[in-house]
Amino acid sequence: MTHAPELPADVPDGWTTTVPGSHDLPELVALLAAHQRVANGSSSVDEDSVATNVVGPGSWTRRQVVVRDGAGDLAAWATVYDRASGRTVVEVTVRPDRGDDEVVDTLAASLFSWAYGQACEVARTRGIRQTQLDSGAYSRDERQRRWLANAGYDRTRTWWQMSRPVTAADHGLPGPREGVTVRPVARHDDGLPVAADLQTVHQVLEESFADHFNSYRESFPEFVQRLREDPGHRWDHWWLAEVELDGEVLPGGALVGSVLPPEASGVAGSYIDYIGVHRRSRGRGVAKALLHTVIRDALERGRNRVGLEVDADSPTGAEGLYTSMGWVTSYTTESWHRDVDFDSDVQ
Repeated sequence: MTHAPELPADVPDGWTTTVPGSHDLPELVALLAAHQRVANGSSSVDEDSVATNVVGPGSWTRRQVVVRDGAGDLAAWATVYDRASGRTVVEVTVRPDRGDDEVVDTLAASLFSWAYGQACEVARTRGIRQTQLDSGAYSRDERQRRWLANAGYDRTRTWWQMSRPVTAADHGLPGPREGVTVRPVARHDDGLPVAADLQTVHQVLEESFADHFNSYRESFPEFVQRLREDPGHRWDHWWLAEVELDGEVLPGGALVGSVLPPEASGVAGSYIDYIGVHRRSRGRGVAKALLHTVIRDALERGRNRVGLEVDADSPTGAEGLYTSMGWVTSYTTESWHRDVDFDSDVQ
């Protein structure tokens, strides 16, 4: 990473804190897998994503610390991610076999306090005085939820993590309605996308989500850089829907997808990072046309599933559309937020 943050000092005697490096990757993957199994009943850690965030492009926007116990075993990992101006993602993971004793609670509190301090530094670097600390938990993870509440976070939203199998029958999915077309973003001969199309995707998504929960304006450079950090990112997984309105063809929707790592079967999946329909185009089957496009694309690529996340309280009733098209909820997560004003907050 480009910046070595100040490390937390409030850890148990004999324990150590360091900035993670490539030598830590196997233990970090094992830490996340163990946490997921206890908190959610199963694990699906993307090793490439961990590597990207620790030592690859994802590390450029993250401040991180690992904690090792007196025996040298990795006990915890905390990350502060400068996602966008005014949005800072905080992740604190402690080994589940450490139990719920006072030492572990103190360690978690120390790491959340460290994360707050790092978020202040990020905000000062950006020249802003307020930001939202965005963290989360699996809905069944009472330990993490307790730590978040103790650190001043409020539970703000529930998210359904959904998946849909891809089968040969999907060859017969219908095309878009009359007046609606779906196409990939245009690309140059070298495979790179045409900037104008990427800007259109960004604009459509910004305007589509303006009336959604926790909506905020993310700059185009931040948007593109953040998505490119994902190891599953592919330019040929971006689509635009265009709609004919009063004799004029206008952008009506957009979808950004990526690749899910292989399951135990060895088969990869597709993932829908974003799907948005512009308000002027709603009610014309644009969302369904985009979803059908992704499902057919996944089938053609030999994928076995399409995943997505949906707001359990979506104002558009998106979960009903997904359910009707074969998506089912695999598990549930929660957003926990803390809004801070660095002129008035005291840590």
